[in-house]
Amino acid sequence: MAIIIKTRQEINMLREAGRINAKALEAMRRAVRPGVTTAELDAIAEDIIRSHQAVPAFLHYPNPSPKHSDHPYPATITASVNDELVHGIPGPRVLKEGDIISIDCGCVYKGFVGDAAFTVGVGPISEEAERLIRVTEEALHKAIEASRVGSRLGDVSAAIQKHAERNGYSVVREYTGHGVGRDMHEDPQIPNWGKRRTGIALRAGMTYALEPMVIVGGPEVYVKPDTWTVATKDGSLCAHFEHTIAVTDGEPEILTLL
Repeated sequence: MAIIIKTRQEINMLREAGRINAKALEAMRRAVRPGVTTAELDAIAEDIIRSHQAVPAFLHYPNPSPKHSDHPYPATITASVNDELVHGIPGPRVLKEGDIISIDCGCVYKGFVGDAAFTVGVGPISEEAERLIRVTEEALHKAIEASRVGSRLGDVSAAIQKHAERNGYSVVREYTGHGVGRDMHEDPQIPNWGKRRTGIALRAGMTYALEPMVIVGGPEVYVKPDTWTVATKDGSLCAHFEHTIAVTDGEPEILTLL
């Protein structure tokens, strides 16, 4: 495992990439409403990213499946609705009142990556959906709080798993958080489950994306025929939040804020 420790200057650049990415995410959050298509949200993100002299990080990203290497990712954002966990391809789908949508977005600015995600309701949503979204975002912040010098990677993963499961939810096993820097996916991988006091020791200068992916039902997922969209096997609702953070000598720093 080759973990790249970032300098203060590199962290500053990651923060700037994260700020641009946050602008795109906030604009999409404001635009989510019944009648909007996921393609319209994608266009909003691409316009903001390119207007800040950055480029979309997901567009043309290689497919992780070797047998689908001829299907790179075709859009700026991933837009995953209801039982879709991650990697949903935006298109003509029209959002309906009561849906929930998970939007993930990444950009590259002067060689550095910003990567973050959120889940939001489309108009009024069920109490169950509201609770799922709240618990998933809480799990993200518990993982951020655990990201301190003196902790281990297992402490971060366990914080996500414990909060999700104590609220009656499952965490996905196949998809994880990851290091972020000049590449969107660097070491280490950060699972959403783990045991405290295990794994590598956290060091100041580590930068990574935390990605709790929480499911109402069982943890089993599958990839749809489009070769990208990941959905729950039992059709249950799921939510996804993400921030890129830096481990420091003091408080962990969120790099993907406005």
